[in-house]
Amino acid sequence: MPKLSTHVLDTASGQPAAGVRIDLSMLADGEYHLLKTLHTNADGRTDELLLDAETINAGQYELLFHVGVYFIESSSTLTQAPFLDQVPVRFTIVDADQNYHVPLLISPWSYATYRGS
Repeated sequence: MPKLSTHVLDTASGQPAAGVRIDLSMLADGEYHLLKTLHTNADGRTDELLLDAETINAGQYELLFHVGVYFIESSSTLTQAPFLDQVPVRFTIVDADQNYHVPLLISPWSYATYRGS
């Protein structure tokens, strides 16, 4: 069943990143339009899919991860504002019959992402 999902892991703490706000937008008419806002759960995943079989379409998307607030609220060891505030990940869904998974690995100073399975 086709879908879009994500998973956020805090590599600095070695834990899933709970409570991260994620805005999902789709490009239309040259601008990104917000489709929904979700938050990660204790496992670093969202309780509902970003897109499911009924809502996934081919097109260009953006996931905007609000990691700065997460690090401020979750860390007792930060002595200053985290280097990263928001992490935008822009990607294209070419085949809406496939599964798309976008993991994000974060620390207060860096991030990495890839197309997962």
